[in-house]
Amino acid sequence: MSEISAKYDQERLTKVASILVTQARPADNNSPYFQIAGKYNLQIDFRPFIQIEGVSYKDFRKQKINILDHTAIIFTSRNAVDHFFRICQEARMEMPADMKYFCVTEQTANYLQKYIVIRKRKIFTGNKTAADLFDLIRKHKNEKFLFPCSNIRGNDIPDFMDTSGLHLTEAIMYETVPADLTDLDIKSFDIIAFFSPSGVNALRHNFPDFEQNGIRMAAFGPTTARAVSEAGFILDIEAPLPNAPSMAGALEIYIKQANNQ
Repeated sequence: MSEISAKYDQERLTKVASILVTQARPADNNSPYFQIAGKYNLQIDFRPFIQIEGVSYKDFRKQKINILDHTAIIFTSRNAVDHFFRICQEARMEMPADMKYFCVTEQTANYLQKYIVIRKRKIFTGNKTAADLFDLIRKHKNEKFLFPCSNIRGNDIPDFMDTSGLHLTEAIMYETVPADLTDLDIKSFDIIAFFSPSGVNALRHNFPDFEQNGIRMAAFGPTTARAVSEAGFILDIEAPLPNAPSMAGALEIYIKQANNQ
């Protein structure tokens, strides 16, 4: 990235008094967002811009997927786990004891115990990202993999499976849709912080006549940053920064400069 100071339009670098974080309020009272709010006397509000809705069993059947034709399941989130087993329950289907489960993180793997006795199952776990699973998947190249996912998902797993010549069936079991934000006074915030392209789309969906004007926008990750620009907005804050790996850290760097102008 270029120098941090070069990312800020000096004409838009004005005092910050309020921030809207487009995610749920952190459960941890020691969250850096709360520390920033107290340190700089700011109002920070939290509001998820997207929500998850399960695909009905009727609509799932239209995909013509037989779950039991597969020998392994890839889970990338708790949402995927919940909606996979929901569909199985509605189909009155039990997973065979020899079904293999590939989970992107240990937390996701542990979450499986909500539905199965994990000590009796074959579970393979990555560290943090889908790419962590690739070596494990290669060692089981003869499996028939099922990938429960959302209507909006990353390309890393499907692309890897395709280029590796491995069997993968994508099963859309839940959808990422815009939350209803019409009660929100969107123009009252100095900064809106986004974490996904879906969040940016939700802004346009709820407020089609929204004009950015002096509202600063922050984006976490390159795909979110691109979505902000493609929506016709000015991107003022891009996270992560070399010395600020989190959105909270990037916001604090900006606030320091803006409020000391």
